[in-house]
Amino acid sequence: KMAGTTAALWSEVNRCGQNGDFARALKSVNKILQISKDDVTALQCKVVCLIQNGNFKEALSVINTHTKVLTSDVIAFEKAYCEYRLNRIENALKTIQSASQQTDKLKELYGQVLYRLERYDDCLAAYRDLIRNSQDEYEEERKTNLSAVVAAQSTWEKVMPEDLGLREATYELCYNSACALIGQGKWNEAMKKLQKAEELCRQSLSEDSDVTEEDIEAELAIIHGQMAYIMQLQGRTEDALQLYNQIIKLKPTDVGLLAVIANNIITINKDQNVFDSKKKVKLTNAEGVEHKLSKKQLQAIEFNKALLAMYTNQADQCRKLSASLQSQSPEHLLPVLIQAAQLCREKQHAKAVALLQDFADQHPANAAEIKLTMAQLKIAQGSVTKACMILRSIEELQHKPGMVSALVTMYSHEEDIDSAIEVFTQAIQWYQQFQASQTRGNAQGFPKSPVHLSLIREAANFKLKHGRKKEAISDLEELWKQNPKDVHTLAQLISAYSLVDPEKAKVLSKHLPSSDTMSLKVDVDALENSHGATYVRKKAGKLTGDSQQKEQGQGDVKKKKKKKKGKLPKNYDPKVTPDPERWLPMRERSYYRGRKKGKKKDQVGKGTQGSTTAGSSELDASRTASSPPTSPRPGSAAAASATSNVIPPRHQKPAGAPATKKKQQQKKKKGAKGGW
Repeated sequence: KMAGTTAALWSEVNRCGQNGDFARALKSVNKILQISKDDVTALQCKVVCLIQNGNFKEALSVINTHTKVLTSDVIAFEKAYCEYRLNRIENALKTIQSASQQTDKLKELYGQVLYRLERYDDCLAAYRDLIRNSQDEYEEERKTNLSAVVAAQSTWEKVMPEDLGLREATYELCYNSACALIGQGKWNEAMKKLQKAEELCRQSLSEDSDVTEEDIEAELAIIHGQMAYIMQLQGRTEDALQLYNQIIKLKPTDVGLLAVIANNIITINKDQNVFDSKKKVKLTNAEGVEHKLSKKQLQAIEFNKALLAMYTNQADQCRKLSASLQSQSPEHLLPVLIQAAQLCREKQHAKAVALLQDFADQHPANAAEIKLTMAQLKIAQGSVTKACMILRSIEELQHKPGMVSALVTMYSHEEDIDSAIEVFTQAIQWYQQFQASQTRGNAQGFPKSPVHLSLIREAANFKLKHGRKKEAISDLEELWKQNPKDVHTLAQLISAYSLVDPEKAKVLSKHLPSSDTMSLKVDVDALENSHGATYVRKKAGKLTGDSQQKEQGQGDVKKKKKKKKGKLPKNYDPKVTPDPERWLPMRERSYYRGRKKGKKKDQVGKGTQGSTTAGSSELDASRTASSPPTSPRPGSAAAASATSNVIPPRHQKPAGAPATKKKQQQKKKKGAKGGW
């Protein structure tokens, strides 16, 4: 009876398995295990049912509790697969490697595990071996995975992708090919591939009647995201931002895609629109993101989180994130640069420089970039000389034209011409030593490189500009030796020698070309009449015979201009002698007596109506003998008598003035309309 029951249960398990009903199959398996708890086949079936239902933890627990029965040879693939799905990638690798027999299923899983561990070279070899030794309906999927590995190598390791010779018949293959092109910087070609991938995707999905337009757009989201990324790289930030936001509105289920898009939007916003960036950063914290993205993608997201914290004045959060990043990647530049930037925002420039100096001492390989940042901070503080010292300590950059130019400019700003010339000298010597190492064993040698000659010319011009003609001569001679036909260099050399050795200058001047050889055939009329000419010669009119003779005979005599007669005033009388003081202002003339205010001598005062101002005759300056003139005559003394007790008119307070002022105020109030 028990045997019959077990057989019936196995029959039920088999039927449910074929129908894909693994939940019912699991119930039947559990009944079998109640009868025979160590049945290997039943335990295997239970593990498979749990995996099919997505219960990976429970499946792994069953495997681990029955290790005596379920040995690695029996259950290796299922165990490794559960560990892989639970993101225990290292454990999955150990399980696969410990298996006594490497089945095709284990090899497939091995390739996936290597890809997740970012061991792309080993992964590529594994998939090549699978494609070579397998012939089944999964060949297209293997080729897709192979192209994904090549794309990852191009993107993250900057390896030139191999031509796999794969026919890009599916949108997945086209998409992976586009990713490989992006890694090479071929953005236009990559965009064309993505457009082709979009077209193939629409064609493939539209053949299924059950697929809606929303399903197609969801599948196209990753292709559109990559298109937006290319737009961002090309500087088309507005187009990229628009496409990114369209994808977010679709609410795709891929948390990895959403995290990358949110991160890219944050990089577009930078220190602007930080409110939007703070909303977008939440998408990068979604559960499971760390298992969907590569290490470099996750690292970039963390860097941007630290920068966003700095821009939003969250100093503690910025320091915490950057310190965590530095502990994860001690040799990486960005964490220490972010910490230094935060210190600078807090006006702690000295601490920032000290931090950068410590990093440069600990990591000499990255010292050059750090020292460039230190120099920039010193310049911001106004310590140009110290910045120059830091820059000159970067030995691998001392001979670079950009570095030479920067140092010379800064030393010139500090008026340290000797140091600037020393910079030129050291750079020229570096190129001389480099050339000597290249020409060893070759008697003829090589001509100087264009960069070397350019530095010599710049050094010569700089010395000439700052009056160091003696020092410039050797540079100019070297340049002329390299190109004897260079007339400009020869002219500079002659000019320099003219102050040092005039005889040498005369000898060198013989090498100058004659004026005939240097003359240029120029159409003067065409040049003068050309657009933009500052002077245009007037066309001469036709001259008569007499005028031509006059012009020829009196060509050297300057034509005299006739003087115009001065205009006389309308009331001019030749019989009357002009006023000798007519050139003086009226106030300074001797006969000026001031401006009369009225015709009557005794004017009515401004006090009570009908009354006269008290002492008006006494206050008349013209009647007072001791009063000085309003404006002194030219050449006369302007001092007033010290004993005079007369108050000057401008200090006199007329009688009745307050009453008048009050009356005027009353009138104003009476006639005012629409006041305050």
